[in-house]
Amino acid sequence: MKLFESNKYKEDFRKLPDEIQRKTIKALRLLIADIHHPSLRVKKVKGPAIEGLSNLLEARINKDYRLFFSIIPETYVLIACGKHDKYLK
Repeated sequence: MKLFESNKYKEDFRKLPDEIQRKTIKALRLLIADIHHPSLRVKKVKGPAIEGLSNLLEARINKDYRLFFSIIPETYVLIACGKHDKYLK
């Protein structure tokens, strides 16, 4: 699988603390290797977490941060990342 980073994702990533950036990179490596890796806890987002997007998935970076993405053939589209509560109110 390939990764595609949306502009929103890139902006969010730059704002993350250095430690969370490192954990996000680790989570992305796990995602590419195995979307079902237990530490990612990938699940479909219920409700409109990010306006206008359906079929949105989330992966766990740590207990407070999440990575939001969708899947198109052979590609994970990275939509956003940040604090869980910011996106899932």
